[in-house]
Amino acid sequence: MAGIFIYASIDKIVHPAAFARDVYNYQILPDALINMTALALPWLELFLGLCLMAGIWLPGAVLVVNALLVVFLAALLFNLARGLDVNCGCFSTGSDGPAMSTGWYLMRDVGFLALGAFLFYEVFSKRRLKPQTAIESGRAPS
Repeated sequence: MAGIFIYASIDKIVHPAAFARDVYNYQILPDALINMTALALPWLELFLGLCLMAGIWLPGAVLVVNALLVVFLAALLFNLARGLDVNCGCFSTGSDGPAMSTGWYLMRDVGFLALGAFLFYEVFSKRRLKPQTAIESGRAPS
């Protein structure tokens, strides 16, 4: 998941204007938020990917990654429902037409969300089910 987010951020950081066009093509955000989103989102993706890779702030990073994956999937579903076939701008920006159909983007993103859900389960179930030592539980060591 870390590699996916880091790789996804690179082209968008290098080509913010092209990514802004991709964001605009979704026709979801008001015009005033498009440039801010195109500038901030790739850096957030890079930061989250680095956090996942380094294992720092893991619960928060996993939570935000999954929230972003849900938002990305919802945006694709919304455009599919409206009959729009847009270039998602996920890993490369600025192409004239969609490299794949929105249906393929959806299947890919469902796979990413499944991976994110597994990561979420792993991070949060291990935090909750951390075994107690004999001293923490109030029992004497045997």
